[in-house]
Amino acid sequence: MKFGVLVFPGSNCDHDTYHVISKVIGQPVQFIWHRNTTLNGCDVVFLPGGFSYGDYLRCGAIASFSPILQAVKEFAAQGGYVVGICNGFQILCESKLLPGTLLRNRDLKFKCQFTHLRVENNSTPFTRNCLPSSVISLPIAHGEGNYFCTSEELSDLNTHQQVVFRYATPEGHITDQANPNGSLDNIAGIINREGNVLGMMPHPERACEELLGGSQGLKIFDSLLTSVIERLKARDA
Repeated sequence: MKFGVLVFPGSNCDHDTYHVISKVIGQPVQFIWHRNTTLNGCDVVFLPGGFSYGDYLRCGAIASFSPILQAVKEFAAQGGYVVGICNGFQILCESKLLPGTLLRNRDLKFKCQFTHLRVENNSTPFTRNCLPSSVISLPIAHGEGNYFCTSEELSDLNTHQQVVFRYATPEGHITDQANPNGSLDNIAGIINREGNVLGMMPHPERACEELLGGSQGLKIFDSLLTSVIERLKARDA
C-alpha cells in the first residue's frame, strides 16, 4: 500500500498530510512534485491544502494545468481514491473531476476556525467509519470556500447522494448561522458520481491528534485505510 501527497508551488498542508499518513496511521507515503507525470504506483492520492501558485488568477486554476493532473485524472478514471482538501478541493473542481466551483467567502473575509459538519453520506470509502448523520468537528482555513454549482448540478448531487458533509450546528441542524462561508446548501464536501473522488474544504489532517484540539479528522483517514485494505485483499484474492 502506498499513499501519495501532491506538492504544488504554494502547498502548505502537504507536510501535515504526510505526517498523519506516516506517523498517525502508519502507512508508506511519498511526496509527488506537480511537474511529475506519474503517480509512482500509489493506491491513494491527496491534493493538500495551501495556495497553489499563490492563488493567482483563481484558486486552483493554474494548478489544474500541472502535468501531474493528467495522471490524477487517469488514476481517478480507473477507480483510484483521490482526496482534495481545501486548495485540493478547488483544484479538483477546476480540473472538472468534481462539479461546481469555490467562490470567495460571502463576507469576503478569510475564515480560520473550527466548524461542525454533519455526515450526510457514510456509505463512501472516506466516511464509512462515521455514524449516519453524526456531527464531527474540523477546522477550516480559507478565503474562497463558498461552494457554488448550477441548480442542475445541485439536483444531481442530492439525487445521487454526492453531498458528503454539510456545515451544521453542534446538534446537527443545517442553518445559515452554521454556514461559515455562504456555501450553497451548506455544502462542505462532495464526491464524484463514481464515489472515488472526495473534495472537502475543512481540514481533517489538522484534527487527527488531541494535541491539536481534536482527533475527529482521523475518521476520514481510518475509513480510507479500511477501504484500501479491502480493495487490495480483493485484488489479491
